[in-house]
Amino acid sequence: MGAAHLRLGVNIDHVATIRNARGGGHPDPVKAALIAVDAGADGITAHLREDRRHIRDEDISALMAALTVPLNLEMAATEEMLAIALRHRPHAACIVPEKREERTTEGGLDAARQFTLLAPMVDALRAAGIRVSLFIEPDAAQIDAAIRLNAPVVEFHTGRYAHVDGQSRADELRRIADAAALAVKNGIEPHAGHGLTFDNVGPIAAIPQIAELNIGHFLIGEAIFGGLAASIGEMRARMDAAR
Repeated sequence: MGAAHLRLGVNIDHVATIRNARGGGHPDPVKAALIAVDAGADGITAHLREDRRHIRDEDISALMAALTVPLNLEMAATEEMLAIALRHRPHAACIVPEKREERTTEGGLDAARQFTLLAPMVDALRAAGIRVSLFIEPDAAQIDAAIRLNAPVVEFHTGRYAHVDGQSRADELRRIADAAALAVKNGIEPHAGHGLTFDNVGPIAAIPQIAELNIGHFLIGEAIFGGLAASIGEMRARMDAAR
């Protein structure tokens, strides 16, 4: 059992997806973010994609104005997104891989291969007082790249863990746990996210080194059936029980 409070970051991207399906302003991602905070979220995550398929630029401005908890801006490693992050100065910026044709973020950032691209971006974000996170696979080579980039945080992609079962899931859980231990040993704070649900969050939440989980799509989907506050409250309870 880990003693430290495990933070929950709620990703509100898909509230914006529903809004954008019809145009207009409903449902409002900022209203969802405030409900999430009241329900137990420690922070809010929003991914401003190149194609603006869900979160839009004005959503980031509105979130920055309304929130009293940290905003974690997920962003691709592009000059456009770097400029936006530097203009808004959110609490944190998580650099994620992004391909226009994908439905969602698929896999982790190859920080080792993209080191030359990422280094000046990480430096610029850190100089602006933004806490930098790299969304990576739970892999020693990627953690080594994060160390060399001076990234204070890594977020482990849990998509594979979420989509396999049996021995494969046990193996992936061990990989994540080992990676979290390696990160902490090297002074990096590990987070985790992608594909986490009520049914599979417990073993990830039980890894004592992990400081934060970022969860979005599942919580917004569950909100259709029981309400957003209830879905976040249930996730919060399951995370706390695992600790």
